[in-house]
Amino acid sequence: MSVTIIPHLWFDREAREAAGFYCSVFPDSKVTGVTRLHDTPSGDCDVVRFELSGQKFMAISAGPLFRFSPSVSFLLNFDPSKDRLARENLDTLWKSLSQDGKVLMPLDKYPFSERYGWIQDRYGLSWQLILTNPEGEERPFIIPSLMFSGAVYGKAQEASDFYLSVFGRSKRGRMVHYPAGMDPHREGTVMFTDFRLENQWFAAMDSAREHDSSFNEAISFSVQCNTQEEIDYCWTKLSAVPDAEQCGWLKDKYNLSWQIVPAAMDEMMGSNDPDKVARVMQAFLRMKKLDIATLRKAYIGGADGSLFQLEMSL
Repeated sequence: MSVTIIPHLWFDREAREAAGFYCSVFPDSKVTGVTRLHDTPSGDCDVVRFELSGQKFMAISAGPLFRFSPSVSFLLNFDPSKDRLARENLDTLWKSLSQDGKVLMPLDKYPFSERYGWIQDRYGLSWQLILTNPEGEERPFIIPSLMFSGAVYGKAQEASDFYLSVFGRSKRGRMVHYPAGMDPHREGTVMFTDFRLENQWFAAMDSAREHDSSFNEAISFSVQCNTQEEIDYCWTKLSAVPDAEQCGWLKDKYNLSWQIVPAAMDEMMGSNDPDKVARVMQAFLRMKKLDIATLRKAYIGGADGSLFQLEMSL
């Protein structure tokens, strides 16, 4: 199996604006595509594809159904061994992200880092900025970070073991457990771990503190599959909440949201032909698990949609 995993962000109406803002404050960043979807259940929606310092993202403006929470944040690694201005660059980005935002942990010195802070930006998205240890194994600049709290507190190690078992080309990085005496955290739960699934590094932690946050559809992870066999495999392994299955979306047993989609979906939804985009959209809106053959037939169907209609009637 060889899939690509991309973070997906759900905004009310600000996806295009937010992508532009992030690309203006992160180095080497760009918007790579915008598609307008018409007549969806949320009305007209913008789908935005962008890259921040080499990390691909997707975003959609689809109404005020979900809100970002610190349960999923993005860890930003500033490595002095690769950038002599790492500390200065950290401070500069912190200043940009903190405008009209909310500080969750002040930018300061902590036992685990000479410089660290946790910020919720103007759109509600959370970022952890850290001056990393240059003696450690190299990591990407941007890493999605999962916080297991509330009903899933204490599940960070179990969940990361599970994800490592599902995806190929995977490896465990660091693992640090809470020692005794760090109340309210239970001894042996995860203070920090990181792991790679296919092309994407993740971090995870347990938090026993009270948080008004949990995993939800505001941040999901799009698993882009090359074959129907890969879609079937990922769907079977990950889906644990039947009521959440819709349009390629699912929730796993830890309530984290995933989208299991064909890799060719970007090509189909990014077409300059609005009829093709409309046919594909109408096809996947009727599905739970996505079917590549049906989507491809909808994409290549004639102007009258006859091939698409024939397929959907079978």
